[in-house]
Amino acid sequence: MSPRRSRLLAAAVLGSQLLLLAARAPDRDDDAATLLAGTTFRVLAPVLGRVSSIADRFESFGRGRRARATLEEENRRLKDELALLRRERLRLAGLDGEVEALARGLGYARQSGLELRAAEIVYADRSSWLRGLVIRVGARGARPDQAVLSEDGVVGRVIEASGPWAKVQLLTDRAAAIGVELELARRQGIAHGEGDVLMVDYVPRQAEIEVGERVVTAGIDGVYPRGLPVGVVVAVEPGSELFHLVRVRPAVDLATLSTVYLLERGPEPPRLDGALPGTTDPRSPDADR
Repeated sequence: MSPRRSRLLAAAVLGSQLLLLAARAPDRDDDAATLLAGTTFRVLAPVLGRVSSIADRFESFGRGRRARATLEEENRRLKDELALLRRERLRLAGLDGEVEALARGLGYARQSGLELRAAEIVYADRSSWLRGLVIRVGARGARPDQAVLSEDGVVGRVIEASGPWAKVQLLTDRAAAIGVELELARRQGIAHGEGDVLMVDYVPRQAEIEVGERVVTAGIDGVYPRGLPVGVVVAVEPGSELFHLVRVRPAVDLATLSTVYLLERGPEPPRLDGALPGTTDPRSPDADR
């Protein structure tokens, strides 16, 4: 029974009771009528109470169903908002990481006076004999032998470029080589990859080398400018009668890289063949004379 019907039934019963009482009102001295009215009221009063209670229950049940539907709708809406906020948090976390990496790179560029361009690592081979990266360099592309750095130092060099992609040879590649200088000993050598470390050859035995000494680029290989961090000396071993064998830990933790930077350098200088005494530029008109 609906709440509306319950209310109508209660109103009908109450109205009939009132009519009955009104009809007997003039005969106040009639004890029988008074007794009948009282009896009727006593019988109908509990019925009216029950009808009213049922009506209240139905009305309360209807309110509960409406409130439950509202709560379910609100719950669905809040779940959708929570999922949206979680996705937004992930997106913002990614942006924070990109901004932080760019800020580190820009700070490094300001300190070193270099122009750096950020590139994203999309593939890393850190375990095979030929260690390398594949990076996304953007529409500007990259060029072979372009230096690749991180905020901590030298990562490697570009060995292949194709459109917005480039392949990078890591310093720890066994086929890689880089001209380096021991910062305190002021001695130069050639570093090559040896697993997770670098080995520096051609450092004279008479040079005094300390464990913990910084190793930087020497600027003699045509790829890296001078003074970039390469690593730290961890051991000095006898190599031959003339040279030390210096073991170096790379400055860059290659296992944690996510962003690297391409070193942008100015245009190559003109040929200097004719600028040296006793030489002639082969492109000049006087070359054949």
